[in-house]
Amino acid sequence: MDRSEGKFERRGRDWIRRVAQRPLRDPLARYTLLGLLAAGVVIAALTLLAAVMVEDWSQRDIDLRSRLVFRSIRDQVATAMTAKPDTDLAQVFERITEDERILALGFCSAQGQLRYATKEFPKSVTCDSLKRARSNAFAAIADSGRHIHISSFPITVAESTGHLLVLHDLAYIETRTNEARLYTLLALVGVTSGLGLLATAIVLALMRAWTRSIRGALTEVRHGAADEALVHSPFPISREVHAALSELRMERRFANGIHVEWSPKTLHRLLLEELPDAQVLVVSNREPYIHNRSAGEITLQIPASGLVAALEPVMRACGGTWIAHGSGSADRDTVDAADRLRVPPGEPTYLLRRVWLSEKEQSGYYYGLANEGLWPLCHIAFVRPTFREEDWVQYRKVNEQFADVIVEEATCDDPIVLVQDYHFALLPRMIRDRLPKATVIAFWHIPWPNAETFGICPWRREIIDGLLGSTILGFHTQFHCNNFLEAADRFMESRIDREHASVTFRGQETLIRPYPISIEWPPAALVDQAPVRECRDAVRRRFSLPADARIAVGIERFDYTKGILDRIRAIDDLLRCHPEWIGRLVFIQAAAPTRSKLATYSSLQGEAERLVADVNARHGKGDFQPIRLVVRHHEPDEVLELFRASDMCIVSSLHDGMNLVAKEFVAARDDEHGVLILSSFAGASRELSEALIVNPYDTHGMAEAFVRALQMPPAEQRDRMRLMRDLVRERNVYRWAAQMLLDAARLRRRQRIVWSNAPHAGRAGSQAMLPASQRRTA
Repeated sequence: MDRSEGKFERRGRDWIRRVAQRPLRDPLARYTLLGLLAAGVVIAALTLLAAVMVEDWSQRDIDLRSRLVFRSIRDQVATAMTAKPDTDLAQVFERITEDERILALGFCSAQGQLRYATKEFPKSVTCDSLKRARSNAFAAIADSGRHIHISSFPITVAESTGHLLVLHDLAYIETRTNEARLYTLLALVGVTSGLGLLATAIVLALMRAWTRSIRGALTEVRHGAADEALVHSPFPISREVHAALSELRMERRFANGIHVEWSPKTLHRLLLEELPDAQVLVVSNREPYIHNRSAGEITLQIPASGLVAALEPVMRACGGTWIAHGSGSADRDTVDAADRLRVPPGEPTYLLRRVWLSEKEQSGYYYGLANEGLWPLCHIAFVRPTFREEDWVQYRKVNEQFADVIVEEATCDDPIVLVQDYHFALLPRMIRDRLPKATVIAFWHIPWPNAETFGICPWRREIIDGLLGSTILGFHTQFHCNNFLEAADRFMESRIDREHASVTFRGQETLIRPYPISIEWPPAALVDQAPVRECRDAVRRRFSLPADARIAVGIERFDYTKGILDRIRAIDDLLRCHPEWIGRLVFIQAAAPTRSKLATYSSLQGEAERLVADVNARHGKGDFQPIRLVVRHHEPDEVLELFRASDMCIVSSLHDGMNLVAKEFVAARDDEHGVLILSSFAGASRELSEALIVNPYDTHGMAEAFVRALQMPPAEQRDRMRLMRDLVRERNVYRWAAQMLLDAARLRRRQRIVWSNAPHAGRAGSQAMLPASQRRTA
């Protein structure tokens, strides 16, 4: 029998070991086990608590009983000791011990002698052990396997103090405690089992219903009709599943079941399939092509702008009209009578509509509120924002002007309007007032600060109101989405749905979504680029660099948010702490002038030039200068040549929504070499985690990252670059646009159902959104 039990015990232990080591791949089994463990812990804790409570209650019951016994015979004992010292109290004590819980009574004289005791009084209890008791004393002792509780009460007669001893057998407490444990355990197991069965039944029912819903939706995907099934599903996850199924359906249509490669072709096909006959309008302050007059001739310039670099490939794929401010000195000479121009030059695929602004409008709207107010407010780079009433007037006026142009360019009552950036915070609401059926997608290209920071803006309510005119409001990261939701919740009387990330204001729901922007893949300028070795040789010849010089580059606009001064200081720190790199490392900073009318920007350029001169004077040798500052506009092919020639690219933004320079560097390195140094305060750091992430405010830490990049083995560079290139390839700008357009397509289908079911809702809705003074004549 013992041998058999040992065998079964070994088998049991082996089975438990195998189960414990088996990976819990089934989520239901994992959650069930976690639930059982949690229930076991709760049951054990409550059972222990019940036992402790019963034991404590019983102890207090014994103490109370002992005091009652003492008080009932105290006078009788005292009288016997004074009037009749020879009186035998044993019989009195015996009657009291007839209570089944009282084991024995005894009386110890002042001399320590046990004068009176009942028959069951334990011999192990002596008066000497209690001789020092001067007040009520309670003790527990073990006697022949029993646990005995002793209560000692002093009785003073004629200056002589004796002690009355009341003894209780604690066996009944142990019995009562065990019973409490058992009953509590059974009750808790019963309740837990009942609740568990009920919860399991509910979960299984919900899972069965949800599975039927998903299966039905998957079936409808084959026929392209999954939207309504999931949009009206009662399950919270249905919207996320809908988005995934929409992308799945799109992939099935565009790639025949193969993973889709986002490109201009697939984006164009997406528009044809999901948004047939939809007119796409893009609105931005900066235009994609600028015509300037130089030496009597008209020259073409492509501005150094991440927004332009991202949107221009999308417009080439989508067609439509791009509405922007005509800022070039020869822009008026290159448009037709309607201020339109077909672009790109030589291979036109879309229209560019230019809007003309006066010097006063440009100064107040662009340089004033947008770049002296909103730009420093949203970029936490410790530059105080400036808010002037006259700038706000011009900002609102220019937004109105662009809204009028959008209405002019719209060929239907429900265009898709892509509003770009902080220059047009009021525009979505203005479009909504004029074109109630339009699908307005606003994308905020810079960070959105927390509500406390944004609260210093005098026109915070008007700006949030304007943005909430959008159908979809996009940001680079979820963090910025959360900040906007917080601001809307604090400053607007709106309904916030954090589960689905939306804001309902004025009866209209606006979706708040993260859409990480990216670049085209592959970059168009990369097609005609020379091999990396030739690019490196060309850059070395241009800057008169030694053949063995290591090259670091930084390329951006001259903006205080880009951390240009900080990276120059880090180069200085590197050469101080590692002088062996003097003469072997060159940092080329290409900076395009921007917003030079603003004192903050012009002073930044002057400070950078002075700092570069100091560093070069300190670490230069002869004709060799460790830092080369090139302040001019660089064409895309020049930028790619610098990227391909460099050993590392430094992106040290103090605060940045995304920073496409980091992704452009990765795309340029088809040789899979080079190291990206990336600020943790740039949105790109959340995607390009294989870069060396730095804190630009930590000068020495950034310098040490430079040294690590210079010493990084080629194999590690290749592994890091491959991962980053794969991400940029998959999450390119066409995918960015497709995500927004797919969401817009779903919302447009839902909106059309609303409009078709309420034929008078359009006029009523548009009337409701007009100012009261205009409703009668609208």
